[in-house]
Parts: sequence; C-alpha cells; structure tokens
Amino acid sequence: MSVRSQSSEPSASSAAPHRAGFACFVGRPNAGKSTLTNALVGQKVAITADQPQTTRHTVRGIVHREDAQLILVDTPGLHKPRTLLGERLNDVVRTTWAEVDVIGFCLPANEKLGPGDRFIAKELASIKKTPKIAIVTKTDLVDSKTLAEQLIAIDQLGKELGFEWAEIVPVSAVGDKQVDLLADLIVPLLPEGPALYPEGDLTDEPEQVMIAELIREAALEGVRDELPHSIAVVVEEMLPREDRPADKPLLDIHAFVYIERPSQKGIIIGPKGARLKQVGIKSRKQIEALLGTPVFLDLHVKVAKDWQRDPRQLRKLGF
Repeated sequence: MSVRSQSSEPSASSAAPHRAGFACFVGRPNAGKSTLTNALVGQKVAITADQPQTTRHTVRGIVHREDAQLILVDTPGLHKPRTLLGERLNDVVRTTWAEVDVIGFCLPANEKLGPGDRFIAKELASIKKTPKIAIVTKTDLVDSKTLAEQLIAIDQLGKELGFEWAEIVPVSAVGDKQVDLLADLIVPLLPEGPALYPEGDLTDEPEQVMIAELIREAALEGVRDELPHSIAVVVEEMLPREDRPADKPLLDIHAFVYIERPSQKGIIIGPKGARLKQVGIKSRKQIEALLGTPVFLDLHVKVAKDWQRDPRQLRKLGF
C-alpha cells in the first residue's frame, strides 16, 4: 500500500516538461469534494454546505503552477437517485469520469466505508486506463488510529475489486494539511502539454451560474431538514445601473429562488421576510467579493411545482 505523507514529497525537477490536464473528484455526497477543490484553487469556486447534493454542476477550478496547469472538475455526489434530477446528476458524474486524466475518490476519514463507497469503487474498477487516487478527507476530525484503520480499509477495497490505487493520500482541506502534496502527486499523472487556460483564470464557470450557486448556498443554510434538495436559483438579469458615475458603479442582479411547493415559501422567506433578507445580505457579500464591484441584489421566491421530477422544469432551471 502506497500511502503518502508530506515527508515523502516528490522533488520537482526544473527540467521536467510542462503538464496540463483534468482531474475530477468523485465520492458520495458530502465527502469533502467542493472544500478540497476550493483549497487547491486557493479561492472559492465551488459551493459548500453541510448537507448532501449541494453541488449540481461540474465546476472547473484551475490550479496554476510553474510546472503544470491542473483543471479540477468537481462533480455532484454519486448516489441512488430518487428523482429525475438525481438520475441526471449521476449521468453528469459518469460522463465526467470518461473524459478526465485522473480520478480522485474522496472518502471521509471520520466515516467507515459503506455501501455507497463500495458502489462508487465498483464503478471505478470498470474504468481501466484512468489512474485513480484515493483521497482520505477530513483527517482533522479523527485520531491517528482511526486514520490508519481507514487507510488499510481503502487499500483493501481496491484489492477486493481488482485494481491498484495510484496513490492513497490523507488530507485536511480545512486544516490545509497535505493539500499541496496532493497536487504534487496528481501532476505527474497528467499529459505533457501547454496551459489550457490563461494565467489568472480560476474557473470557466459562467458568472451567472456562480452567482446563482452563491445565492443557493446562502438559501440552504439553516433549512437542511425542511428543504434539502428543493431549492434552485436562476439569475434572470445582470445589468450595470445606468446614470452612475464611472468611479461608483453598481450592478443590478435580479434572481429567482425556486421551490417545489407553496408550503415551502414561508420557510425561505421567514417571519416578515427576515430570512430572505439574510440570504440576500450573505450572498451579496460573496457576489461582491467574486465580481469586485458593488451589487444591488433583488431576490424573489417562486414555486415551480415538483421541479425535480419534471423534465420541462428541469430544462428551464438549467439541468
């Protein structure tokens, strides 16, 4: 079993050829994929929340290094689908796996391997040529004995299914432990070639999609039990405010928060609109940090009945 820790960091040769390619992080919902993507990129490009099914789009985060450009594709968590939306999210994951150069399988250190992990590992075993790295996430939440047991179980899982992990790497994105080492280990597995994106680009996700995701992240906070998967956000319009002096710009953003049933409207809006106001304040700060400009955010809540099961509604909401 090849388990990497910082002391075994590979030495970078200045004469090494430049590499560029794609890696995706897979794993069951809430395995730490988005947090890890953000830690590697050094800035928030994927939304995170303490609940499954937060990521709905594949987000590309771009890591620029002297020796390489690593493009990270963050996928939704693979799960047993109960809705048409769930089926489509799983299709997104499988399509992504087929197109990347390296697959990183995220497994939380603080949760024993379960049926969901084995289901994903079995699918990975059928992808013969792509190197697979097991990434043990959330190591800050466990002691060394628990971590050692998890590393052994993950090594054993690969053997049971007839494949060898290219690496097994324990990391903590929150504690910033071994995150750089993970990038060092992925890079040699990428093809040789020039950079695929301009220096300075951190993602190729359209601004409107990122803004919608930031609003949805704020809207999800605190309603995990009531509305775990029922919220979708669409940015209808983004326009610079007219008649503003050049040194005091203001961007008007009009967005709709969609829910599935009229009874959910009160949960999102809150007493006298207090909750929706908080969602607006929190997401506006994040949007202003993302865009680097002051923003006026206009939020409205709409009902799109059973949108997760309706093909027409899913298309309208971008799935």
